[in-house]
Amino acid sequence: MSAIVSCRSVSKSFGAQLLFSELNLVIAEGDRIGLIGPNGSGKSTLLKIIAGRDEQDHGEVIRRRNLVVSHLAQEDELDGDLNGVDNLLQALAGLPLEPAERQSRAEAMLSRAQLPEPQLPVSRLSGGWRKRVAICCALVVEPDLLIIDEPTNHLDIAGIVWLEQVLASPGGSSSGLIMVSHDRRFLETSVNRIVELSRSYPSGTFQVDGSYSLFLEKRQEFLDQQAQQEERLANKVRRENEWLRRGPKARATKARYRVDEAYRLQDELARVKALNRAEGRVGIDFSETGRKTKKLLEARGLNKSVGGTLLFSGLDLVLSPGVRIGLVGPNGCGKSTVMQILSSAANGTFTADAGEINVADGVQVATFTQDRSGIDRQATLRRALAPEGDGVIFRGRPVHVVSWAKRFLFRPDQLETPVEQLSGGEQARILIAELMRQPADILLLDEPTNDLDIASLDVLEEGLLDFDGALLLVTHDRYLLDRVCDSVLGFTGDGTVRRYGDYEQWLRDLDELGKEGGKPAPAAPVKKERGGGSSKKGTRLTYREQQEYERIEEQIMAAEERLEYLEGRLGDPGIGVDPEALHQCWEDHAAARQEVDALYRRWEELEQKRA
Repeated sequence: MSAIVSCRSVSKSFGAQLLFSELNLVIAEGDRIGLIGPNGSGKSTLLKIIAGRDEQDHGEVIRRRNLVVSHLAQEDELDGDLNGVDNLLQALAGLPLEPAERQSRAEAMLSRAQLPEPQLPVSRLSGGWRKRVAICCALVVEPDLLIIDEPTNHLDIAGIVWLEQVLASPGGSSSGLIMVSHDRRFLETSVNRIVELSRSYPSGTFQVDGSYSLFLEKRQEFLDQQAQQEERLANKVRRENEWLRRGPKARATKARYRVDEAYRLQDELARVKALNRAEGRVGIDFSETGRKTKKLLEARGLNKSVGGTLLFSGLDLVLSPGVRIGLVGPNGCGKSTVMQILSSAANGTFTADAGEINVADGVQVATFTQDRSGIDRQATLRRALAPEGDGVIFRGRPVHVVSWAKRFLFRPDQLETPVEQLSGGEQARILIAELMRQPADILLLDEPTNDLDIASLDVLEEGLLDFDGALLLVTHDRYLLDRVCDSVLGFTGDGTVRRYGDYEQWLRDLDELGKEGGKPAPAAPVKKERGGGSSKKGTRLTYREQQEYERIEEQIMAAEERLEYLEGRLGDPGIGVDPEALHQCWEDHAAARQEVDALYRRWEELEQKRA
């Protein structure tokens, strides 16, 4: 495939902040590239440079002659006074087309957006429907290169599935595609190449042809090798430093190149260390109270209408320790309203129109709101992180504000920065920091993933999986739902709320509802487990068991290799002269044998469960 765009040794800085340096990237015909990286790594800036909307400081960007480029930024450029078709006609204005052809192309493309009221000005559309129109505007010009920045922002799950289908269809594809996204399931289904921008790599990028899951494997292999390289260099440097410390007489008897090599190794070790520590990880660790009450909160028959529109009715919900439930549904269906009602009930106020909520005595609830109303935007970062002084109390121990800030990847020189000047991802981390300081029985999280980079999402998931209390989660992140939630409450948009095993079952119901114009088919029953949890797929493996199953063969191989090694040691005549070493080897051998047997038993259990 021929190249569409070539970036050669491209560098870009904003003031004193270097975004990327000596970056090389080739976009070829047929490439569908997912561009990922930490917040602030320069992803959006790179897209603008590729699109010709920004200039690099150094290097060159070579574009194919007569290249047609569509660039869809995070914030669309639609005319709010015009309807969808007229916005698409504006996008086509610069192309050499006859008026009738423009009209036909615009109407055909907009029909794919499935707007319920296509004649409405886009200013009156919700964020999700407006995003669909903006995507159609980018596609209607039939670009050679489609550049899109966070295309799933503002889209609900049904909208994201729609976008996947549009990009996969012949009319939705282009010669090349590059997009920035933190939606890992969307990346898995929509791209054939992953490029990560990060200071953790010698070239500034790590590029893998293939799916996102393949990228994760290759990246881990690379980082492991880089860590091993640091260990080898550290050993060499230690030996060379010992040699250098032997004194001038010893050094004089050696060749000068040995001294130079010692210093070169020290420089190389410093460089590899810097790479391995370039990108920090957010330290997310939610504190539970340890309360074991069987029912923390029980809601029965909740009804709520807003402005004469029924959001939901007959909603039943029980939250117990260990229960993790996702709320899914179209934008505006009432998911956030449910969270507000439950949060108010925990504070002694009932705000639903009907029904009842019983909250166990002394239950502590921590809430994350997507509007981030809990942040004082005029306060400094220091005061937002530590409202009561120069430190916080976390898990009963004092932590200085500087250390607390570093845990959430803030630099000490940012502490006096007003919150309103921080990015969306940084503001989200402030709210998560506040949640972590509150021991809780119940977590109510409304779109906590907004603006978080993939590394932060991974850590957030681990924190939620380790939380022993109850979790109610509103998110459009399907990867997060699959990893964290045991079941979902699905909203259909007509007031119906039903319990499902996973979001895919809910999507199938929505599809049937749309085809038949009736009520959803009965959801498959969710099997209750001890402790109030639920099983997603009957007797099939849970997510954790699936992860365990995927790793267990490697664990068995490693355990058998250790057992074989110990058997070899027992057969070594040299070990017999050391009774203590022989006794220790026998104990290690017995333990290794037990480990192999236990792994095989567990493997058989998982195999039977998969059958």
